[in-house]
Amino acid sequence: EATAVVPEGRITPEDSGLWNDEQEAAWKPILAFSHTQGVPMAIQLAHAGRKASTRSPFQEGEAVVMPGEGGWTPEAPSAQAYEGLLEPAEMSVERIGEIISALGESATRAVRAGFDAIEIHAAHGYLLHEFLSPLSNHRTDSYGGSFENRIRIVLEVVDRVRSVMPESMPLFVRISATDWFEDGWSLEESIALSVALEQHGVDLIDVSSGGLAKSQPIKLGPGYQMGFAKAISDAVSCVVGTVGLITEAQQAEDALQDGVGDVVLMGRQFLREPSYALRAARELGADLSWPGQYERAKI
Repeated sequence: EATAVVPEGRITPEDSGLWNDEQEAAWKPILAFSHTQGVPMAIQLAHAGRKASTRSPFQEGEAVVMPGEGGWTPEAPSAQAYEGLLEPAEMSVERIGEIISALGESATRAVRAGFDAIEIHAAHGYLLHEFLSPLSNHRTDSYGGSFENRIRIVLEVVDRVRSVMPESMPLFVRISATDWFEDGWSLEESIALSVALEQHGVDLIDVSSGGLAKSQPIKLGPGYQMGFAKAISDAVSCVVGTVGLITEAQQAEDALQDGVGDVVLMGRQFLREPSYALRAARELGADLSWPGQYERAKI
């Protein structure tokens, strides 16, 4: 979940990161234990952009953490604030290059630490998504304006990260398929971006949506983002993941059988029910290995 590649890229001051030797070393025993249990682990590399320097959900107080109390000035494609958050500083072309390099350096650390896959977070209103959307990107240089310019940083990040990864190591990219605004980032643009991502060596496209603005007229409901994944899946040959209010085993199985995507991605359901995969396997009649410490509870 959104591991920062520079201190300024954290969503909150408490966020995890992977920009120094201490952090790299801290991940190694976690990964080593995970692998003894037969569980591969991926890391999501991110920069929060204008949504940085916010307060952790387990703390009380204002939404933002001000500079001087442990916060910092966010950075973004343009000096336009997210509603209720701090106004960001517009990034220079030099700073953009530094962030691209930082993502590559964090990917190198992820490989050395022993992660099994890397995901680049380009969704949910964070930095890379902010470059993609005309609602948040008002630049007039080579990183703003046309579709080709707005996707430039994402492709440059992909190229940098892919170049430091073993060829056999999967690279994922998470995108927001739409901003849910008529004049924002669109599904048609996401399809075109996905085609380009595949050409640049991306193995899986993780299809979410929204997150750029609080006022988004998002239409929530079970599997509400599946149509976006299906449209992208029809346009590319790489793996496509569908996500969003997919909570039931049969619902997930139907999505796969109907060709919505190649994989179903879940997050909150496993927070609510850590043993969800075991229940889903039982409901679908599948045989799934149980963790050794739970074997005696198997039914």
